[in-house]
Amino acid sequence: MRKKLLLGNWKMNKTPAEAKEFALAAGEMVDFAVAHDIEVGVAPTFVCLTTVKENINPKCIVAAQNCNEHASGAYTGEVSIGMLKACGISWVILGHSERREYNGETSEACNAKIKALLANDMVPVYCCGESLETFDKGETKKWVAEQIRTGLAGLTPEEAAKVVIAYEPIWAIGTGRSASKEIAEDTIGFIRRTLRELFGNVAVDMRILYGGSVKPTNVREYMSAEDIDGALVGGASLDPVSYKGLIEGMVA
Repeated sequence: MRKKLLLGNWKMNKTPAEAKEFALAAGEMVDFAVAHDIEVGVAPTFVCLTTVKENINPKCIVAAQNCNEHASGAYTGEVSIGMLKACGISWVILGHSERREYNGETSEACNAKIKALLANDMVPVYCCGESLETFDKGETKKWVAEQIRTGLAGLTPEEAAKVVIAYEPIWAIGTGRSASKEIAEDTIGFIRRTLRELFGNVAVDMRILYGGSVKPTNVREYMSAEDIDGALVGGASLDPVSYKGLIEGMVA
């Protein structure tokens, strides 16, 4: 039985003071989620990671939004895996559509980062998803399959089993236009079949999240789908009241 996971991606939001306020408010809601067998986490900016880690319920996952695959060196503006580990961080989001679009991050680059994270016993959350143009052309599955094959290339089944996948249709991120449960379920089911072709039976236990305008009002519908194991949430994860609503929606 795959455990449900709710992961809030804060993107470029919250000062350390604001992040601390959220962290202190999250204690009881994290306990509530854990009591109902749901894992929860947040992914702050780099400058807020330590603040959140030091002030939030220790049962809450604290993830980074990116990392560099190199241990050190002349990579201005980058953050290494060793730096994250020194802050007590063991989860990292990779390949988010905004980083692909604005920072030129490719599936090949994500592959190098995934391998480096796994070598350091850390959990990669690998994002995939299509543009509206690709969706309208009916090429979603072809596009997503290539992202999966390239991003996870060279992994053993044992390594792949440690990766969390997040399907986020780009046309549904921050637009208020969410994919229907049927679209999300169909695509995520296809992703699981693709993973099974690549890695065998471990795909059955790999967690695949849905992301894209997930809110307290619609999270329950997505969680009712057999292949959807949780949600990667943006804006709705920034406010403690909304975050609590997401958790309650997943529990119901």
